[in-house]
Amino acid sequence: MSNLRIFLRIFDYLRPYQWRLVGACLCSIMVAGLTAAYAWLVRPVLDGIFIDKNEALLLLLPIALLLVALLKGAFAYGQAYLMSYVGNRIIADIRHQLFRHIIDLPVRFHHEHASGQLVSRITHDVNQMGQAVPNVLKDLLQQGLTFVGLVGWVFYLNWKLASVLLVIVPVSMTVIVRIGRRLRRLATRGQESMGDMASVLKEIFTGIQIVKGYGQEQREEERFRKSNHSYMRANVKSAQLAALTSPLMEVIAIAGITVIIWYGGHLVISGMMTPGAFFSFLTALFMAYAPIRRLAGANTSIQTTIAAAKRVFDVLDQENEHQVNTGKTILPPLSQAIEFRHVSFRYAGSTEWALQDVNLTIRQGEVVALVGKSGSGKTTLVNLVPRFYTPTKGEILIDGRNIQEVTLSSLRSQIGIVSQDTVLFDETIRANIAYGRQEASDDEIIQAAKLAYAWEFIEALPHGLETVIGEDGVKLSGGQRQRLAIARAILRDPPLLILDEATSSLDSESERIVQYAMANLMANRTTLVIAHRLSTIQHADRIVVLSHGKIVETGTHTELLQRNGAYKQLYLTQFHEQPLESLRQ
Repeated sequence: MSNLRIFLRIFDYLRPYQWRLVGACLCSIMVAGLTAAYAWLVRPVLDGIFIDKNEALLLLLPIALLLVALLKGAFAYGQAYLMSYVGNRIIADIRHQLFRHIIDLPVRFHHEHASGQLVSRITHDVNQMGQAVPNVLKDLLQQGLTFVGLVGWVFYLNWKLASVLLVIVPVSMTVIVRIGRRLRRLATRGQESMGDMASVLKEIFTGIQIVKGYGQEQREEERFRKSNHSYMRANVKSAQLAALTSPLMEVIAIAGITVIIWYGGHLVISGMMTPGAFFSFLTALFMAYAPIRRLAGANTSIQTTIAAAKRVFDVLDQENEHQVNTGKTILPPLSQAIEFRHVSFRYAGSTEWALQDVNLTIRQGEVVALVGKSGSGKTTLVNLVPRFYTPTKGEILIDGRNIQEVTLSSLRSQIGIVSQDTVLFDETIRANIAYGRQEASDDEIIQAAKLAYAWEFIEALPHGLETVIGEDGVKLSGGQRQRLAIARAILRDPPLLILDEATSSLDSESERIVQYAMANLMANRTTLVIAHRLSTIQHADRIVVLSHGKIVETGTHTELLQRNGAYKQLYLTQFHEQPLESLRQ
């Protein structure tokens, strides 16, 4: 996407605020005209008062100057307020659109992009745009019009003398453009460094217990120092380059003014130009220098804005789930079976198959456990059901309907997920349990908590359901967090459950309570269980053994042990190859 298209795309967001923008433009025109009026008033002040000794002008001109100042101040205030309002509303709109788009992007996108990078784009990159847009809009209008007004005045006074500007302006613009290109590259590098730093910070703060437990504070400090230093260097280089703009512009401007003073002085001495006209000319030139400097600064802001906008628009241009969702049919509640037909899957950029020609039917109400070594394809298989990923080959059907042909909302509304890594939010217990059903009543929330064996500890808390549990439920124990996740799934009441074994990291007492809660959750539901500990899935209706993305065995726990195949090997390995007889004792 070209820089011009990026800049014009930002301006597309102006449409809802076009009348305020028109008001700001009118104020800018008045400010520019009144600024030029200062230069115009210099001529009668010098010629009429100091040379012609006109006492009437001595009275009128100070009043005129004060009136111009008052009017200019009023219009400048109106212009600044309107531009600030429009600019900040645009940024709020972009930030909201970006956030909404990111949460609508497929899981694949989130797995491929660090969350810190995405946070940086919503905060830092949009803030860069937010700081620049109002100021750029204001400078392009006000300073541009002011410069045009002042240049128009000097050409009116003496076009021959003003023709020196035809050399100064092109040289100045060449300098601005070249510096701007370099600034844009540095701005992009700085924004990438900020994203990297945000990712490092998120990792450190999320894993702070591991950092402290392993005594790695110094190592993490070094990681942060490197990312912080990288960001600092990019900013310093940008500042160095930006600092060059003003001195270069000043040297070019003074070189032009020296020529003008020399030539203009000859015109005054020869009587071809009055002193008042000449000093009005010089005043206009000196006043035109400020708009040029502001426009040069605006160019710097534009380059930073373009670099930030490109990163933002790169995300906005990603196709989200709704854009690629071809499903139009509403999926009725699961009543018969889920069927995998010749399903194969390969992750983007990988040459290895994560799943190969999987054929599996799960009947309604059946509990099916998926087992296998790490990397065998268990998680990939269950992630295809809610369409977090799409099969590379084959199809998945629910009650005979291809899930690609049904709407995402109707599909996912039938699925409850309880993962090993419990996801809770820094809100109240009530909000976390009701996350999937915001309209649930207190009685329904309490009943779900009781079925999840969570109500006893909730009731004992000082604020009960209104207790705020901290980020990731840090104020609760592991077992309590899992029971809240189970209560959330119970309240959602889905016909299909996906369980990434939720007890593997708990102590025996917590595991026992959570197992009771899970039994309540799984009652009368179709359940897919990713099993890490084989002892927890012995009563599953069916166990499916995966290896290298293929189904190698299916059957009950007893049947699979009798076959002396892959399942038995897993079982013996997990129990340190003890004889089965000793395990039963």
